[in-house]
Amino acid sequence: MDTIIHLSQFLQCTPAHVFKYFSHNDLIESWLASIADVEPTQNGKYELFWDPNDKNSNSTIGCKITSIEVNKFLSFEWKSPKQFELFTNNADPLTHVVVFFIQHDSGTELHLIHSGWRSTKEWEEARQWQIKAWQIALSNLS
Repeated sequence: MDTIIHLSQFLQCTPAHVFKYFSHNDLIESWLASIADVEPTQNGKYELFWDPNDKNSNSTIGCKITSIEVNKFLSFEWKSPKQFELFTNNADPLTHVVVFFIQHDSGTELHLIHSGWRSTKEWEEARQWQIKAWQIALSNLS
């Protein structure tokens, strides 16, 4: 079973523009999360909050940027929502997201790779949920 999520999308704007949608708090809040606390540096915070009244659940609190090359790629740790947090958010290591921004003449090819999924039934349920969530979120970028 393939336990990696790999989604791609073409956007008619520059890699620099798309990169900002993953690295600038106000832009992240326009398509992905209610509140973003992201520090776009190596080991910087990558904390997103979907419920501002409960920042400890349904968030990526404690997650960090693991690698960054401005306008080229960004990678960060990821936490799952409340219904999966007991097993996914206590895993070591956490799941991991890498986003690549590839320049083309007419825009940017975005590749999102989300890895670290384990092979149990509950993990597969979490992965399937995350695929749908990423698809919906990425559609907000177009």
